Amino acid sequence: MTFSPPAPPAFADCTPREKAARILTDALAPANLVVALLLLIGWSATGSWSGLGWGLLAALFCGVVPIGIIVLGVKRGALTDQHIRVRRQRMVPMALSLVSVVVGIGLLYALGAPADVFALVVAMLVGLVSSLAVTAGWQISIHMSVAGGTVMILLLAFGPVALPVALLAAAVGWSRLVLKAHTPAQLLAGAALGGTAALTFALLR
Repeated sequence: MTFSPPAPPAFADCTPREKAARILTDALAPANLVVALLLLIGWSATGSWSGLGWGLLAALFCGVVPIGIIVLGVKRGALTDQHIRVRRQRMVPMALSLVSVVVGIGLLYALGAPADVFALVVAMLVGLVSSLAVTAGWQISIHMSVAGGTVMILLLAFGPVALPVALLAAAVGWSRLVLKAHTPAQLLAGAALGGTAALTFALLR
């Protein structure tokens, strides 16, 4: 049976629980997590402002451009909303985002980016390709894929001190369930798919 997420009610008409879920879903959106993760890994890669600069450069191609693609799609009416509830609408923005990430990888390689930053952007490409392949036939949770991958990558980079970040992934899963945006199976599959990015990061760094 095909799962079709319902259109969300106006924010003012939501219950307090739904309002909290909406806020979490927006704050912990995939692009936001991608940008934050790149900045953290960039900083840790060199321990200096130059690392933060590398993270910002990577974030331009992996976060800012994809956000711009979605915003433009929403303005033109091609996409329902910033979270792209309708699966068939996800293919074009995901494919365009993939092109942006590939361009970013080429630029980072040419400029000699730190190994961890380069490994992370390649890992994001692998995660995006995997998500695109699954999305072609099933509405997997991209929110949960990015959140799960973020937690695993931070654990690889910083060790047990990053464990509290797992609460963010739990918050993402809770919010998507409350908003009826995904089924539990889609959330679990998304979290598992995030592991492909984490594995790539671990192998390349």
